[in-house]
Amino acid sequence: MNGIDLVGPQFAVLIAAGLALVVDAVLPRQRRLIPFVALAGLALSVAWSISWVARDDYQTAFGGTLVLDRYAVFFYFVFAGIAAAVVLASIEWVERAGRGQAEYYALVLASTAGFMFLASSRDLISIFIALELSSIPQYILAGWGKDERSSEAGLKYLLLGAIASAVLLYGMALLYGFTRTTELGGIADAVAAGGDANRSLLILAVALVIAGFGFKMAVVPFQMWVPDVYQGAPTPVAAYLSVGSKGAAFAVVTRLFFEGLGPGVASDDWSMIFAVVAAVSMTFGNVMAIAQTDIKRLLGYSSIAQAGNIMVGLAAISVAGEEFVLGASGVIFFVAAYAFTNLGAFIAVIAISQRIGSDRIADYAGMWKRSPALAGVLALCLVSLTGIPPTAGFWAKLYVFNSAIRADMAWLVIIGVLNSLVSAYYYLGIAKTMFVAQPAEEATFRPPLTLSISLGVAAAGVLALGLIPGPVLSAAHDAAETLALVY
Repeated sequence: MNGIDLVGPQFAVLIAAGLALVVDAVLPRQRRLIPFVALAGLALSVAWSISWVARDDYQTAFGGTLVLDRYAVFFYFVFAGIAAAVVLASIEWVERAGRGQAEYYALVLASTAGFMFLASSRDLISIFIALELSSIPQYILAGWGKDERSSEAGLKYLLLGAIASAVLLYGMALLYGFTRTTELGGIADAVAAGGDANRSLLILAVALVIAGFGFKMAVVPFQMWVPDVYQGAPTPVAAYLSVGSKGAAFAVVTRLFFEGLGPGVASDDWSMIFAVVAAVSMTFGNVMAIAQTDIKRLLGYSSIAQAGNIMVGLAAISVAGEEFVLGASGVIFFVAAYAFTNLGAFIAVIAISQRIGSDRIADYAGMWKRSPALAGVLALCLVSLTGIPPTAGFWAKLYVFNSAIRADMAWLVIIGVLNSLVSAYYYLGIAKTMFVAQPAEEATFRPPLTLSISLGVAAAGVLALGLIPGPVLSAAHDAAETLALVY
């Protein structure tokens, strides 16, 4: 296969982005077709990826800077699914906004292509280019709303994102200075052969790289942008940021530590750092979420806590042995489960907000009487975020916590379980408001068809991963083992 064939899934998404702009320019009366052009591009990307599902080997493209393996393909499916859900959830909102319909979907698709490139990048240069391809559209999308809060969210996200990119680039430059290569396999060889010489330079370089990606992962202490941006950005964009950006960051950091640094280096220097960041992120996010009265802001702090849960898997990756694969597969599965769960919660918020015109939790009172399906899906997603069976969130937490126990980090699991109990207070508090409190008005409503479809898919995913987790757990484990083949 040539290089173009190997990046077909990304090109399918980028071509759809271009076609959306062409349809808007050439057929302005057919703008309603634009979201379906976007969905067709995502479907083509998935179809292109399916042929690689059963393969045990991997192929590289463009001088080894990109790789197509089962790890990358797994995330292709995740990112395409995220984008499709966001496109469906955005149709009503974009039509109401009355401007930039083609540009909006083109930006979502361009960012999604960047996510896919990140999942398959195994060179520092391609990683940085893919990161910027995914990030720049997000900065624009965060400020897409007409109100002042959205503009503030976009500006804040842009400024802090630019700083994070600069920190990341400086770390990559130092890493290149230490290893004299930008290719992850070459970095691994140089690190293994380097001994203790210039060890402090290596530690500083990797610390800066992790700090840069920490901004995208939204872990403490790089989380300061999350609540304000989630609250101010349009809700479909906040949904996209909460799962897409976070998932892509964890995908590339997992590959970086698996292929570029290896278990030996990670075990010496990073296991405890990741564990502490995980514990602090879980605790900070959950404690801050308790006091929130705006549901988008609450979900913002919740996403910080969930990032801490995923970091538990990264801490286990930092230990050599079978735990290396267990930690990686835990991260992979958690990202997939979190995508279904958090998207479902945000899409429900979109539907409710369009009807009641408010994001205040108190205004969700008696929602089950007004829209039983919406209240049920939102409650299901909140239960999954808490980690209660039989939902996707339960298995996601169980898997990463199990990898931590196998890595002799029982203390971290105890902190994680205690934080899950704290999260139950505010997650189930929202459910209580919907099911126990009396509504301010009795008028019932149903969400639009496109929102209903995306809600149904999200709810089905949460239940399917909760009741039948085996196939996806197996796929996540296979994807993690594929990283070892590349390394």
